[in-house]
Amino acid sequence: MIASTPGAAAAGPAAAQRDRAVRRVRGWLAARTLRGRLIAGLLVLLALACATVGAVTYAHLHTVLISGLDQQLATASQRYTSCLNPPPGGEGPGEGESPQGDPEMCGQQQAPQTFTAAVVSDGIEHPHLATATGACYLSAADRRELAALPADGRPATVTLSSYGRYRVLVTRTGTGVYVSGLPLSQVDSTLRQVALAEIAVFSLALLLAGILGTGWVRLSLRPLRRVAATATRVTELPLASGDVRMPERVPDANPNTEVGQVGAAFNRMLGHVEASLARRAASEARLRSFAADASHELRTPLAAIRGYAELARRHPGPVPAEVAHAISRVESESARMSVLVDELLLLAQLDAGRPLATQPVDLTRLVIDVTSDAQVAAPGHRWVLELPGDPVLVRGDDHRLHQVLANLLSNAAKHTPAGTTVTVLVAASGPQDRAGGQDRAGGPGSPPAPGVVTVSVTDDGPGIPAGLQPTLFERFVRGDSSRSRAAGSTGLGLAIVDAVTAAHQGHVEFSSRPGQTRFTITLPRLDDHAGDSGGMPDPE
Repeated sequence: MIASTPGAAAAGPAAAQRDRAVRRVRGWLAARTLRGRLIAGLLVLLALACATVGAVTYAHLHTVLISGLDQQLATASQRYTSCLNPPPGGEGPGEGESPQGDPEMCGQQQAPQTFTAAVVSDGIEHPHLATATGACYLSAADRRELAALPADGRPATVTLSSYGRYRVLVTRTGTGVYVSGLPLSQVDSTLRQVALAEIAVFSLALLLAGILGTGWVRLSLRPLRRVAATATRVTELPLASGDVRMPERVPDANPNTEVGQVGAAFNRMLGHVEASLARRAASEARLRSFAADASHELRTPLAAIRGYAELARRHPGPVPAEVAHAISRVESESARMSVLVDELLLLAQLDAGRPLATQPVDLTRLVIDVTSDAQVAAPGHRWVLELPGDPVLVRGDDHRLHQVLANLLSNAAKHTPAGTTVTVLVAASGPQDRAGGQDRAGGPGSPPAPGVVTVSVTDDGPGIPAGLQPTLFERFVRGDSSRSRAAGSTGLGLAIVDAVTAAHQGHVEFSSRPGQTRFTITLPRLDDHAGDSGGMPDPE
């Protein structure tokens, strides 16, 4: 078993704290724009440069000032020791001069604020400060610190409790050990002023660099903003509508710069996308033309097939059972194929933008008729109608809207078991609802937006499989994945619902889960008085 050491235990929290700090910095940078990151990086680099220059300047100036003070200290110490130890045979002091060898008198002859003292075995003697009074007061701690200094001729820094920091030099001579000192107050004051000046200058430099750097970065990133603006305008184009022209290009895409290379690549991409859209639009146009032409051309032979089948059934005399069955199958399949051809032709016309009939349509009456037909076709289901008290008018094609509702109710009947309840709800809102009125239709579901009509078909069946929901309104999509035609489904019912609703400036939505499937059609409402007077102008 390996025991963990205290150092390893301490390193774990420290490393975790560093990791958290790094993650915070990365998170902050990730939340900033490119311009913000560039400006922040510029200011950080400039701040580091200023701090480095300031630290080097401060250290060098400190060294120079201390070196000059040490030279002055050496001169003062030599003058003090020379005064205490005059050369042999020298002349005595003149009239009015202090006698040589007296520490007090020798200390008084030094420069102002010069500290002098003698070191003896039991401490410090004759401490003197060259001032007007010459009095010098040392604490016991000051005396112990001065007495402990080595007499090696190297200056040292001490702090005297009553006088502040001093630079002192201990000198040993033939007559004893002596201490000389000069105050560091002037050096400290000079360094403090230099530090404040550097802080002020560097702060101003950082401020100016931030302002000018912001302008420079904004100017440098202007081509990139043009790329972003062009991309934004391209995203607003209806690219899914088919034949789309993209005149937008990044201007001034200079390939000699990084941003210019991005712009040039973006322009090339737009060219490829435009060419692809043009090819897709041409292919879809050809496909729509083929579907329309084929559907139109197939109607004649299908009518002939049905006519000949009917003629064969009217043939006098007995008809074998096999032939009668074959004729009935020809009739049913030709009828189903005729429906498929009609639906394909309708979708082709809607894709080509062919306008539908536009006239006032009483949606309430239409829902009643369609629901009655569905009840006759599927008597095993329970059909519920929830209608407003007044007629609800929309502008559109009565036949096509009837087809939309019939498709929805037919799907509800085909894909749910007997006994399922199917609820058809019509909800309308008008100008009175914009002023704060309430929905006249009432009933479940959210109220419609002002000026629209919603028709919802809700059943409590098993729901639509989740894998089928994303492609539900695409063509030839069936609820049964098999290729069986037993139910007579062509897979175009919901595609027609979507296309016809869109042609009426509306939209269709659905939601499905086990126990509830709801299709909701939203159409613009036609005011009652507008229907009476001829309605709104026909859409072009």
